[in-house]
Amino acid sequence: MSNTLSFAPTQPAGKLLRAGLWVAQLLVFTSFTLFGGMKLFMPVDQLAAMWVWPGAVPPWFLHLMGLIDIAGGFGVLLPALTRIQPRLTVLAALGCVLLQIAAIIFHLSRGEASVVPLNIILLALSAFILWGRGKKAPVPPRG
Repeated sequence: MSNTLSFAPTQPAGKLLRAGLWVAQLLVFTSFTLFGGMKLFMPVDQLAAMWVWPGAVPPWFLHLMGLIDIAGGFGVLLPALTRIQPRLTVLAALGCVLLQIAAIIFHLSRGEASVVPLNIILLALSAFILWGRGKKAPVPPRG
C-alpha cells in the first residue's frame, strides 16, 4: 500500500474541460500577478485612490499580500506548464481559494463590499482549477 497521493482522473477529461482549465489558469495567473505587482510596487495612496478603501492599510501588509498574490499566480500556472511537480498547481489553487476567502472576509469587515465580486470570481476560478487539476484533468509530470 502506498502513502502517496494519486490525482488520477476517474474518466478521461474532454478537450473542452482541459482547455477551460488552461484558460482559468491563465486568468488566475494574470489577475494575481497584476494585482500582486500593484500591491507590491504602487504607493499606498495611489492604490487607495484606485480602490475604494475607507481607511489606510499598512504598507507592509500590502507588500506581503502582493508577494502572496504573485506566488499564487505563478504557482497556479508554472508547475503545470513546465510539468515539473505539477501537483504544486493543485496546492497553489488551494492557497488561492483560501486567500480569496480571507480577502472576502477582510473586505466585508471593512465595508468594502464593492470589491467582493472580483474576489468571488477569482475564488470560483481557483476552485475550478483545484477541482479540475486535482480530480478530473491532472497534468502528468515529466517522464
